[in-house]
Amino acid sequence: MTASRRTLPRQRQPELEHDRGRSPELGYEPPDTTGSIRCLAHGFPTPLARWHYHDEYELHLIVASSGKTFVGDYIGYFQPGHLVLTGPRLPHNWISLDLPQGGIAERDLVIQFAHAPIAQAAAHLPELAELLPLLDRARNGVEFFGLSERAVDHWHKVKARQGLARLGAFCEFLADLARCTDYRLLSHAQLQSEDNAAQLDQINAILSRITADLGQPLSAAQLAAELGMSESRFSRFFRRATGNTFTDFVNQVRINRACQLLMESDQYITHICYEVGFNNVANFNRRFLDFKGMTPGEFRRQVDGRFGIKR
Repeated sequence: MTASRRTLPRQRQPELEHDRGRSPELGYEPPDTTGSIRCLAHGFPTPLARWHYHDEYELHLIVASSGKTFVGDYIGYFQPGHLVLTGPRLPHNWISLDLPQGGIAERDLVIQFAHAPIAQAAAHLPELAELLPLLDRARNGVEFFGLSERAVDHWHKVKARQGLARLGAFCEFLADLARCTDYRLLSHAQLQSEDNAAQLDQINAILSRITADLGQPLSAAQLAAELGMSESRFSRFFRRATGNTFTDFVNQVRINRACQLLMESDQYITHICYEVGFNNVANFNRRFLDFKGMTPGEFRRQVDGRFGIKR
């Protein structure tokens, strides 16, 4: 791709979904009949299918059609059985590409729920603490595999119940997800550390250094010296905490920042390359392809799909 400036939709930021826009006419349950667990079923096209985010977690199951998935900086494909959990304020959208004439009456089965009730209850009910790692992973968006049929059954059980019975069915659904080992994270990097608090403080300080100014070179040897570690010990420590080598992690953070700039600005791709810390465009293109499966130019062309815009 050339470094020419691309024409992007005027709207670049995701829309914040407020309670006032959650009308029962669109499929939302009336607020006076539901508690902290909200069920929603809708078809496509619909005003609900747009590039947006909200304060709640969202468990999203596709039961009809196929198309493109947009979660944070992730772009992928979905088909019936596609099951994703998104965390609070993580932008998302699903665009069907095989829409029959007249649309689809029911495409999405959704459950939305807040963080605070679960976190507060987990402080007193150890059984609920099993869900906390799942909710932590949801910050990145989690796609689950092999659970589609059970997920449909779970959703209908939750939808059919109210009060304590709904809470019980909902916890049963989340327990299945928490125990699922066949999943992938969709957007950004995720810490995997189980070290003690002091070590977590160390790794968080390192990550802050990495992300504070991506344009400045920062080596593993330099950070190891600052921490009083040998480079080999630092490499083992870093890999245990992040699941990545130092070089791969830095490249991933740089690519994630590049994705954000490609999505939200019309800067030249060459400018973005240097701003995020790569020293030549060829290396940037190669690393971007490795991480995202497409070139920066193709990524920028595809982000229009977040808004359902055809180019």
